[in-house]
Amino acid sequence: MIPYHSAQPARPDGHYESWFVRGNHPHQPQAFWIRYTRFIPRDTSRDALGEIWAIWFDGDQDNVVVVKEEFPLDLCEFSNSHLHAQIGKSVLSDHQLRGEAKLNGNSIRWSLNYQGDDNSLLFLPENLYAGKLPRAKSVISRPQIALSGELIVNGETIALDNWLGSENHNWGSRHTDQYAWGQVAAFDNMPEAFLECITARVKIGPLPSPWMTLACVRLEGKDYLFNSLSNAFRAKAAYQFFDWRLHTENGDAELDVSFEAPPRHFAALTYYNPSKGNKTCLNSKIATCRLTLRREGHSPLTLTSRHGAAFEILTDREDHGRPLMT
Repeated sequence: MIPYHSAQPARPDGHYESWFVRGNHPHQPQAFWIRYTRFIPRDTSRDALGEIWAIWFDGDQDNVVVVKEEFPLDLCEFSNSHLHAQIGKSVLSDHQLRGEAKLNGNSIRWSLNYQGDDNSLLFLPENLYAGKLPRAKSVISRPQIALSGELIVNGETIALDNWLGSENHNWGSRHTDQYAWGQVAAFDNMPEAFLECITARVKIGPLPSPWMTLACVRLEGKDYLFNSLSNAFRAKAAYQFFDWRLHTENGDAELDVSFEAPPRHFAALTYYNPSKGNKTCLNSKIATCRLTLRREGHSPLTLTSRHGAAFEILTDREDHGRPLMT
């Protein structure tokens, strides 16, 4: 298993590192996402920063509230041995997060505690974590957590009582060039089941790689991994604004997954890229997901989440129709 990872590399490479926590209301289309990020650009003309993002999603009201603040990196703290990130006055540590942020007249404050299994899930094959490639890596540090506390969104207090979600960690010297990413921490008809998947491609010099699709399912105490390189290149997947379908196999099981959400349930965020430029992340945490898993000796299993799925698209395109937050 990969140990806790945090490093501040030499500036010539550039580096980003993010820790995020998300949670969904057990029954209603409401969710939040809070992200603590360290950003070190390769280009010395850009500033090294700590970024704090928070988003509130309310599907019944078609309301998405986005806030973000930036701080000079020397006003931030990051531990190299355990989970601790402090950006301004906002802090994330083991099992708790506190903070606040504002943007464009909106504000979100949070005071949350959570409990969950420490049995992390590696999204990539373990041997890839030690190498330079891929340039973007991720670990689901706590795939399933229960959150309690409160959010205050534009002055309105939202009490959380055992909202289900996840704690996640990703890092690298550049963002993946294009991707659709999805995660479900608890399905409606099987709350103990977990899914994470991605369809992505990267540039190799001036040319894009073939599309690759990875997926991991945790079910009934077993991990079904569709993440070898051969799985990744053989999988079939396609996405657009704002839906995604994929099919993959690993020799022992077959997996079909779909994600979708209306455009109004997405925020469009500006992600600084350490190598150069920016990317746009279309971000929803109240998407719909449907999963069908076929295993030898078992009947096909279909799991659904009506509004508890995380669904993101990373793109350079500008025709998505959502207002861009910077």
